[in-house]
Amino acid sequence: MLKIGVLGVGHLGKIHLRCINEIEDYNLVGFYDTDEKALKEVEKETGIKGYSNIDELIDAVDVVDIVTPTVSHFECATSALKKHKHVFIEKPIVTTPEEARGLIELASDKNVKVQVGHVERFNPAFMAVKDELNNPMFIECHRLALFNPRGTDVPVVLDLMIHDIDIILNAVGSPVSKVNASGVNVVSDTPDIANARLEFENGAVANLTASRISLKNMRKTRFFQRDAYITVDFLEKVSEVVKMEELDNDPDDPMAMIVDLGPGKKKRRIYFDKPVVTNINAIVEELKSFKNSILNNTTPTVTIEDGYNALNVAHMIMDEINSAK
Repeated sequence: MLKIGVLGVGHLGKIHLRCINEIEDYNLVGFYDTDEKALKEVEKETGIKGYSNIDELIDAVDVVDIVTPTVSHFECATSALKKHKHVFIEKPIVTTPEEARGLIELASDKNVKVQVGHVERFNPAFMAVKDELNNPMFIECHRLALFNPRGTDVPVVLDLMIHDIDIILNAVGSPVSKVNASGVNVVSDTPDIANARLEFENGAVANLTASRISLKNMRKTRFFQRDAYITVDFLEKVSEVVKMEELDNDPDDPMAMIVDLGPGKKKRRIYFDKPVVTNINAIVEELKSFKNSILNNTTPTVTIEDGYNALNVAHMIMDEINSAK
């Protein structure tokens, strides 16, 4: 049984509390928050012990779940790692790549597990097709959200786009070679809408758009690769795979969709597949995955290096946006 404590009980922190209580092998010891009013309210509402001293909670657990504002991630994670605690840390991992490198060194020195909360890796729509991804060469992402003051303390690149950055880096598996980006501050002091084009060393290209001032919500990603097109709707939790297969002979099925590429070339058949998407809670799955990596001594699904890589590319994008101003 792993003793776990949650740091931060804002909107997402309270969700983490509920999710942890659903997972076997976790013993939820308590939570910490700097807001004394919120601490007492959540303690009364949930019956879970609230700690007003962060070190007292860290000392009492094996695992620390950091769901505080991003600006405090580095300090909280450093305190936990120095005490040899395993750490789950929400995205973005910290505020700067330099801080992330510091955590990588500390985690390695203390020989503990760290997982970063890039929750879309556990989205059931993505899980249903991830094994179909095979060297995608063009990717298009749209992540649009209605305006919500919560999250405007950071640019939209760190708030929303970083989800897609992580997915793309994981899918492509090649270093970024070039970044072009633009963004606009509309209602806050940092960009509220941004577009980026990433070019990779293997020739792949990704276009990303993120907005938190849209009239509708959208979270769609399209992957194009040799003989296949894969789409993932992270919001509606629906996936579709379209494949092409070369034919030696005309098919018996009169309803088959055939593409004739002309003389001297084999015809191709188009297949449409809508994978079964399992109804799972992605936050439960990522926390369960972290538990398993600790108990089985395996590499976390989303490593601290993954968190650093996504943050580093996000900063490359923000640097491009700032240089255009």
